[in-house]
Amino acid sequence: MNSQERIKQLLNFREKARKGGGEKRIEDQHSKGKLTARERITILLDEGSFEEFDMFVTHRTEDFGLADKKFLSDGVITGHGTIDGRVVYVFAQDFTVFGGSLSETFAQKICKIMDQAMQVGAPVIGINDSGGARIQEGVRSLAGYAEIFERNIQASGVIPQISAIFGPCAGGAVYSPALTDFIIMSEKSSYMFVTGPKVAKTVTGEDITIDDLGGAHMHSTKSGVAHFTVEEEKEGLDLIRKLLSFMPQNNLEEPPQIECDDPIDRMEDDLNEIIPENANQPYDVKEVIQRVVDNADFVEVHEAYAKNIVICFARFDGMPVGIIANQPAYLAGVLDIEASRKAARFVRFCDAFNIPLVTFVDVPGFLPGSVQEYGGIIIHGAKLMYAYGEANVPKITITLRKSYGGAHCVMSSKQLRGDLNLAWPTAEIAVMGPQGAIEVLEGKSISEISDPKLRMEYTLKKEDEYRTRFANPYEAAKYGYLDDVIEPRNTRFRIIRALRTLSTKKDPGPMKKHGNIPL
Repeated sequence: MNSQERIKQLLNFREKARKGGGEKRIEDQHSKGKLTARERITILLDEGSFEEFDMFVTHRTEDFGLADKKFLSDGVITGHGTIDGRVVYVFAQDFTVFGGSLSETFAQKICKIMDQAMQVGAPVIGINDSGGARIQEGVRSLAGYAEIFERNIQASGVIPQISAIFGPCAGGAVYSPALTDFIIMSEKSSYMFVTGPKVAKTVTGEDITIDDLGGAHMHSTKSGVAHFTVEEEKEGLDLIRKLLSFMPQNNLEEPPQIECDDPIDRMEDDLNEIIPENANQPYDVKEVIQRVVDNADFVEVHEAYAKNIVICFARFDGMPVGIIANQPAYLAGVLDIEASRKAARFVRFCDAFNIPLVTFVDVPGFLPGSVQEYGGIIIHGAKLMYAYGEANVPKITITLRKSYGGAHCVMSSKQLRGDLNLAWPTAEIAVMGPQGAIEVLEGKSISEISDPKLRMEYTLKKEDEYRTRFANPYEAAKYGYLDDVIEPRNTRFRIIRALRTLSTKKDPGPMKKHGNIPL
């Protein structure tokens, strides 16, 4: 065979590899509204930037009739490319080849790019569309999963890891995405569960559909497994590109700053009026966020889960930040199990990747009741406290209205090493709200007043006195627990100036292997 024939053979092999499981299976993929693995990579990466690894790999199994069923690439496309000019590593499972099932060589391909991604310090993006382990390979496929899981663990906090679920993801396959930083699910074609509806029916007698058990809606609203849902795959791939724009390449770099045309000294007069006169009246904290961040633009994470707290990425003067904000428009912004878990994980991600934290506080406390106590609100609330206390990135806290009891401590208080703690004049910072405090402090005196009208007048009077004396920002400010009380319309400028000042902050903390977070 001469050189020209060898080149022709190479080109033929490449063409065969690009066809995956063949034209019919590609058509089946498209008929389900799904893109192929290679189409997904093409949309995700900068044009012409993809460098593929291991195109000619095939499985090594001879049993169960697989000796004569071999496909180049073996069901997963791997390599690296760029997003906005920055290097990323990517793998995309190919459902047209054995239903995207994982084999020993399939796993080795993924492990190879994950190893290199950690060595060069670049994010890893996994696009999942797989029927699970390749049963014909038995324990070798299980070992392959475990090899991937170990790399997910080693890469955690070192390089960003993002998972897109664009098809089935079941059994052991779910644990790799679960170990990554963010999960995106497509609403029409994806599902995740450890055991499927048939097994559930057999073992527990529960009759449930795939969507109700592991669909995108369920995971984005009930379990919190999915951070984002998208209607179609291109939207999800575009979202990955946007998410990465807020993140550094790795934990040793700073997040990328961009040019900003939004004036840093822009004042928002509306903020001076946004807090209702009635302390029990709700407002949407997202309106506060929109008014202070660059160009009113932010990317909310876990939007449909634990709506009583808002977490999002945004920018101030082009600098990426992570924002955590109690949401008075949902459950009065109270902290509960789900909100604590949601915010704690986001805080830890931002801290791992040098993304400053901006916290907007309006929290009446922790949600009371047996459901929360039985569910472990003590432990889950402690997760958020631990995350804030452990974080050593710049931390800026603005108390908008309520900040009561243990929830005050948890929400990035000065005692949890908050760098700059500010408050609006409408802030109420105390052990508890006026109504509860007066019941404790004046309960006996109130009960001795027989006339209902006089009793009510006395109660309201004492509540007003408590609010004036204790539930205001100046009580905390006089002890230095607040650094300043500011006019709301100046909030954007004060945050930006603080971020600039704190950009060189160094606070390594005590030397230790790792802490024991209350999991």
